[in-house]
Amino acid sequence: MSNLIEIVSIAAAALAVSFGAIGPALAEGRAVGAAMDAIARQPDAAGTVSRTLFVGLAMIETMAIYCLVIALLLLFANPFIK
Repeated sequence: MSNLIEIVSIAAAALAVSFGAIGPALAEGRAVGAAMDAIARQPDAAGTVSRTLFVGLAMIETMAIYCLVIALLLLFANPFIK
């Protein structure tokens, strides 16, 4: 039974990291594209747009970090294995 739990934990960790990376990657691409569009339309607001963009990118990236933490917990500190 322990081997089955380990296999499922490894598969769950792989899924968490893969889906946890796809979402932020797509969101960051859209955010950067929108920021480039905003800077192209109003070059005077480039500083404000860039500052807001970096805060937004940091918030988006937290989802990938949380998924990585969950995957590492499943791999190295699995609560389902005694």
